[in-house]
Amino acid sequence: MHLQLDGLTVLVTGGTKGIGRAIVEHFLEEGSNVAYCARSEPQGEKDRFSSGQYRGKAVFTALDVANKDALDGWVKGSAQLFGGVDIVVSNVSALLIASTPENWKSAFDVDMMAFVNLVEVTLPYLRKSKAASIVTISSVSGKEIDFSAAGPYGTFKAALIHYSQQLAYTLAPEGIRVNTVSPGNTFFEGGVWDDIKRNNPELYRKALALNPTGRMGTAEEMAKSVVFLASPASSFTSGTNLLVDGALTRGVQF
Repeated sequence: MHLQLDGLTVLVTGGTKGIGRAIVEHFLEEGSNVAYCARSEPQGEKDRFSSGQYRGKAVFTALDVANKDALDGWVKGSAQLFGGVDIVVSNVSALLIASTPENWKSAFDVDMMAFVNLVEVTLPYLRKSKAASIVTISSVSGKEIDFSAAGPYGTFKAALIHYSQQLAYTLAPEGIRVNTVSPGNTFFEGGVWDDIKRNNPELYRKALALNPTGRMGTAEEMAKSVVFLASPASSFTSGTNLLVDGALTRGVQF
């Protein structure tokens, strides 16, 4: 299937590891130009995709998405560099679970308001695109009460789904699609579940036992779903929350 992503400009937040990294790579493979960001710059990041193995061009910027001025500047600079914005993927998360006042504030700023601000600053560019699409990364923890991820994380992941569906309805007449992808437990080297496997094996076994597939998902599996949903190949899909969880959740979606 041709995803029709050649030459389109994509913005990705939280794009240096795990699901975000895989999203960046798959868009590049499809010929898109990608501007991506993360709070800090891993060693060698700015040269990561300079070998010419991908058809698209990638540009990395280190910034705190909770800083609205920095976020605005990144979007405007990226749009100027690539000549516009076609697709926006909000992947970044503070990954905060413990219920403390500090965590609630940080999760609100990073998970929720950074997405709100990202939408607002990109809308003028998306309105000029013929393939305008927004995808936010939520979680199964936003759909149901999770055994390990209650508190700020699950609460704001649920809010992202609600806000995205609201946007889908209001922006549909303008030709801008908005969707959500909700991954299940996703294992990748250096990620949360990698750390839990090494340091809390009992919790890891408990989580693994919940999934009828007997395994966790991979970053690549999540990314492929995101890229398809964002692409013009999925042009009549808007307002959906796509669960990619290996049948982990048991609630019925009508």
